[in-house]
Amino acid sequence: MLNSAPAWMNAGHPHIWLPYVQMKTADDPLPVVATEGCRLHLADGRVLIDGIASWWTACHGYRHPHIVQAIHEQLDRLPHVMFGGLVHEPALALASRLCALLGPGFERVFLTESGSVSVEVAMKMARQYWFNQGQPRRQRILSFAGGYHGDTFGTMAVCDPAIGMHAAFASMLPAQDVMPLPVDAASEACLDAVLQQEAGHIAALLVEPLVQGAAGMRMHAPQVLQRLRALADRHGVLLIFDEIFTGFGRTGSLFAFEQAGVQPDILTLSKALTGGTLPLAATVANARVCAAFWSDDPGHALMHGPTYMGNPLACAAAMASLDLFATEPRLPQVHRIEATLREQLAVCQALPSVREIRVKGAIAAVELHAVPDRAALCRAFVRAGVWVRPLGRVVYLTPSFVISHDELTALTQAVHEVLRVLPGPSIRGVEREA
Repeated sequence: MLNSAPAWMNAGHPHIWLPYVQMKTADDPLPVVATEGCRLHLADGRVLIDGIASWWTACHGYRHPHIVQAIHEQLDRLPHVMFGGLVHEPALALASRLCALLGPGFERVFLTESGSVSVEVAMKMARQYWFNQGQPRRQRILSFAGGYHGDTFGTMAVCDPAIGMHAAFASMLPAQDVMPLPVDAASEACLDAVLQQEAGHIAALLVEPLVQGAAGMRMHAPQVLQRLRALADRHGVLLIFDEIFTGFGRTGSLFAFEQAGVQPDILTLSKALTGGTLPLAATVANARVCAAFWSDDPGHALMHGPTYMGNPLACAAAMASLDLFATEPRLPQVHRIEATLREQLAVCQALPSVREIRVKGAIAAVELHAVPDRAALCRAFVRAGVWVRPLGRVVYLTPSFVISHDELTALTQAVHEVLRVLPGPSIRGVEREA
């Protein structure tokens, strides 16, 4: 720990368990003391432009006054109350508003505290849907290569095992099916054949629409979602879209599935739902799914209920966030960001270290030929005045939608300058990649 670190950092750092790092060898995390707009203020006085928007949650920028005010007002009235046998206005208003935004057919919203749990709930809904209809063998969830859906035990089982984060638990996870996305006729025929043979055991298909985030911002066409909807209908399985990353404008439409003109049976939302302020997630089911639970039989109820389910503060924040999508030009801002990212990152394609550049909405991915030293890259980005944290071999940007042109330009210039000094692939590296 540096001598210049604040006292709370020196006292608390030895006792905190940090995510996704080997704490013995990792660089010390940067102490943040304040946020505003698209910037992080560090304890030592440095200010960084945030290129990630806190794992793409802070879509309106940090501390938007409308959301802050809504949280304060709700705190003064009702911070929390159990959701068992009791309800409150923010949760019911949010559920109604989400169903209206998602379009005809979406009927009920189950509110949880994290994206992983919302996917767990979606999988439980899908399995119990069939159980309630006398088909208990339909238990498997078919997911797709490159997919990531969370770190809880149920969601680990439906992540692509090649991502590698959960190898230590492989023997403990329930067996699921992971298939290539149907991006062309051959892969569609392959998935069709598997469903033809195994549909009697499959409860649902589960996919991240348009962009698979944690796998390295892998992007696919809307036609993939159309094929999945058609296959799900043909073989009588449910379709789940995990929009935890893609929901709320990130891909250029309010929800990614809108670009395909199809709807899932179950949808999961989180991340930007509260504008980057409080934990909240939602699992939304259509009328078909809900009908299987609407029964005089108590055994047909969904037995799930997190302690902080439907937290009023988080629901108030989400309502305020949706206000901003309705009253401020978020989608035009995303389109502007997309155009700027395409234009300004194009220069990176000529760099020896760069394999490919992908842009979709307010998402940019600069994929490298080889996995870099992430710690060294992060340090270089900080020296350049920006906060960028690569995923494997992918340097990505998911900025706030309110980022200024100058701030966005600073991010893209930093990416170019940091990657400019990286070497190209060696012959051995190219062979290993192939």
